[in-house]
Order: sequence, then C-alpha cells, then structure tokens
Amino acid sequence: MQEKIIILDFGSQTTQLIGRRVRELDTYCEILPYNKFPYGDESIKGVILSGSPFSVYDSKAFKIDLSEIRGKYPILGICYGAQFLAYSNGGKVEPAQSREYGRAHLSHFCKDNILFKNVRENTQVWMSHGDTITAVPENFKTIASTDEVAIAAYQIEGEQVWGVQFHPEVFHTEDGTQILRNFVVDVCGCKQDWSPASFIETTVARLKEQLGDDKVVLGLSGGVDSSVAAVLLNKAIGKNLTCIFVDHGLLRKNEFENVMHDYEHLGLNVIGVNAKDKFYSELAGVKEPERKRKIIGKGFIDVFDEEAHKIKDVKWLAQGTIYPDVIESLSITGTVIKSHHNVGGLPEKMNLKLCEPLRLLFKDEVRRVGRELGMMDRLINRHPFPGPGLAVRILGDITPEKVRILQDADDIFIQGLRDWGLYDKVWQAGTILLPVQSVGVMGDERTYENAVALRAVTSTDAMTADWAHLPYEFLGKISNEIINKVKGVNRVTYDISSKPPSTIEWE
Repeated sequence: MQEKIIILDFGSQTTQLIGRRVRELDTYCEILPYNKFPYGDESIKGVILSGSPFSVYDSKAFKIDLSEIRGKYPILGICYGAQFLAYSNGGKVEPAQSREYGRAHLSHFCKDNILFKNVRENTQVWMSHGDTITAVPENFKTIASTDEVAIAAYQIEGEQVWGVQFHPEVFHTEDGTQILRNFVVDVCGCKQDWSPASFIETTVARLKEQLGDDKVVLGLSGGVDSSVAAVLLNKAIGKNLTCIFVDHGLLRKNEFENVMHDYEHLGLNVIGVNAKDKFYSELAGVKEPERKRKIIGKGFIDVFDEEAHKIKDVKWLAQGTIYPDVIESLSITGTVIKSHHNVGGLPEKMNLKLCEPLRLLFKDEVRRVGRELGMMDRLINRHPFPGPGLAVRILGDITPEKVRILQDADDIFIQGLRDWGLYDKVWQAGTILLPVQSVGVMGDERTYENAVALRAVTSTDAMTADWAHLPYEFLGKISNEIINKVKGVNRVTYDISSKPPSTIEWE
C-alpha cells in the first residue's frame, strides 16, 4: 500500500505548490478539498492544512471538525491552517495592523524542536496574510517569531501538531524544504519511496488489472502528457491500445509528420488524421477567441469520435489528464479556472469508460516518468502548446495563408532557440501573428505587410511567468531571418510582459 500525506485544501493559491514540494521529497501526497478527508484510509501518514483566501472568523470561511484527525495523524497547519487550529481551540486571530506580505526572518526559534532541525539561524521565510495570531491557547507553545510576528510558529504541547504562519512551500522561504522534510520524514515517518520507477511499476500493474483484454483508444496531441500516457499504456496492454492523432491544420510547421515519426519509433499503434480542410472551413471568418476555441474543441471531438468508431469493441477512452487538471476540476471555491482541460467531456458522447493513468502526477513528474520509460528528450522537453494550437496565436480570423506565415516565422524562432542552446532555458516560446500591417522598405520598394511578436517566458508552473531575457544578438538575428525569409512579414517585435498582469498566450 502506497503511504501518503493528505493535503487539505482550504482554497490557497499555493496548495498545489505544497503538493509539489512534498512530491519532491519522494513522498506521495494527495490534495483534497478541506471537507473530503478519506477517513479509514490506512495508508495516510500525516496531514497538512493549507492556506485560504478567507479569514478564520469570516462567516464564509471553510471549517472542518478535526476531532477525528487530531491524535491519529501528525498535523501541520500552514498560514490559514495554523490560524484555524489556534482559533478553533480558543486562541485569537485578528486583522494585522498592516498586511504581512513578503520576506521576513525567523529571529527566534526553538532549535531543539524537530520541525526546525537543521534550519539556519535568522533564516528567511515568506509571509502572505492579512490576519495574524495574537494569542494561542494555554497548551500551545510558541516555537518561532519574527521581528513583526510574535507567533510565527507553534506546537501543541504533547501532540504532533504544528502551525506556521509563513509559507514553507514557496521558493523565498530559504529552509522551507527542510522544514517540510522534518515534518514528512522525521515526524510522519515517510520512507521516501515515491519515484518514477515505482510509479511505472505500480501503474502498469494496475492498468493490466483494470483493463484486462479490453481495447483502449487515446487522443494524442503531440504534447508530453498524452505521449507519456500512450507509452505507459502501451507498456501495459500493447496493441490493445490505438492512438489517434488529429492534424487540425494549426500545429507547428512539419509537426504532424515529425511527431508521427517519433511515435512510430516508440512502437505505438497510431492513426494519423489530416483534417485541415474541415477546421479551416469551420473557422473561416471567426475572430472571437473563445468561439475559435469551441469550434476547434467540437471539431476535434467529431473527428476523434468518427475515427474511434471505426475500431471494433473499444471499451475505454484514455486521456493525458494530469493532477493540476484534477485539482482545478475540484475547485472548492466554485471558480472555473480552465474550460478546456482533459477532465470529463468526451466520455458522455462516446459512451466509454475513462482511463487516466497520469491523473496523480504533476507536469515535472510526467517528464521524469517519460525519461524513465526511455522516451526521446525532444518529446519529453517540448514546451507547453495550446490545445487550439496556432488558432490562439493568430489574432483575428484564420486563413491557410496566415497559418503558413505564422508556421514559417515560428519555425525560425523555435529552431533558433535550439541552435543557440536557449530552448531548455525557457518555459514556453512561440510567435504571434498580429492583426496589423506596417510600412517597410525591401530593396527599393515600400511594403505594407504583417507584424509578428515573439514570446518567450520563464516559469516553474505557469501560475506566474516572467519574460525571458534573451540575448539582443539572438533577437536581432532571428528578426532579420524572419523578415528576409518569411514572405508577408516586414516587422518583428518582442513581448516583454510578465504574468500577471499579462498571460502567457495572447488569446
């Protein structure tokens, strides 16, 4: 039985980051809504309570009865989690005189407390809260403070229960990983046996049991998630898996042919479908971004469904759903974060059972599993690419000629990143065709042609992103090459916007 840490989500924006940090400790964890604790699960080793956008004294605040959890499992409350533990036991939580946000230092902490083992003196931590704990119950012992926060951390005396008002999961908390390690490994006793190899072994065995001799169909996108899912399923059920790769005409230049070639080398049974004309026809004259997305989404389902019905006795639909998709689909605040990820959708129309072998993995873990499976780096390290493809990088209506212009310009940019050793240093890059034309001079003639924008960002999880500070020499060379080689472009710009307030994609 795979041991696990349960992270109860009270709505914090950094809950996923807590999960990632625990996984980085080679320990399996699950993020669940605050009110969905899996009572009776004997594999649970400890519980972490996340932050929240609410105040504990707010009438809308998320609250849970911890009486069946306390005493049975070690508990670590983070920010709201720490405040909730204190408040619900008679302590005081009040609005801070000024919002405590940003870097702080643990000026005092109990070095002999197991939570702070190997933590450096005056270590930097990250605060992000509008409330603060002003008094703790009698059996709560303060074990850390900063110059501004008297009760930065505490432990309930005689219990394996801790609370910290700072965020150990964020990068800016210097010894945050060590603090989490102390809780997960030393307090909870986790064996740190969660690895790509162990995931593959257990997942392949589970898939064999789940699927038996049934036939499975999977829609490939060329991206890392669906590709790794396909290789994992192929390892489990072999030729009972049929993959369908739809070319909607909005992929990168030569991508359909190149990816099909890679899939053949992986030994996958893949049906390639050229549906360019269908998509171009249905998108003709459409400018509104969301409408473009919906046309492409529906078109993909229609093509996929038609091809899947040509295969006899298919019982399962496999998808490359990953853990952030699952977490977002279970949003406890009711906010729809994405309307186009893999969770749900196709099974209703196709009347197939759903198989999602990667639904417990984060993106970086998917890549680690892909490497363990022996997949090529060019498939594993591909930048994220939007499902609607170049449709959301062509601002305005879509025509085959615009697609050609963008594909040619984008190919020069992406190949240039590879040639200069920059591709793996950015999270995502692409070219955008702008709905404007500008005056230029080529030879002795004036031109009035298209402008494109180059976009490259650095990030760890796409929640935030900074524009990539690419060398001027590189940008100059790429601009010159695009203008000289791509018919229809006479101006190149570089997007220096960060997320937030901008987004990575333009549409």
